[in-house]
Amino acid sequence: MLSNYVPILVLIAIATAFAGGSIVISMLVGPKRFNRAKLDAYECGIEPEPQAAGPRRFPVKFYLIAMLFIVFDIEIIFLYPWAVAFGGLGVFGLVEMVLFVATVFVAYAYVWRRGGLEWD
Repeated sequence: MLSNYVPILVLIAIATAFAGGSIVISMLVGPKRFNRAKLDAYECGIEPEPQAAGPRRFPVKFYLIAMLFIVFDIEIIFLYPWAVAFGGLGVFGLVEMVLFVATVFVAYAYVWRRGGLEWD
């Protein structure tokens, strides 16, 4: 019974070794010249305007757009295997997917009404 899990454990070990090895090699081989630009946080998109006093706040809009992309991307990831196995699922599979798509559509409508999809 445990022999069924050996390939998964081997894959996890290979992935962990690759990730750890990549970090160690980049620390050994990478340049070690630090300057102000490298120590600043990297943000893509529009440059935020500095505020007059207090800590600088970065607009949350960039993160919201990224999270929306992830939510709708995950929906597609769930739709693909369902479409492949649709013939064997029957009515139960159809009802479950309609509920899932309806839930995501409610979230989409909420974001749309709140102005989360405006690109100004």
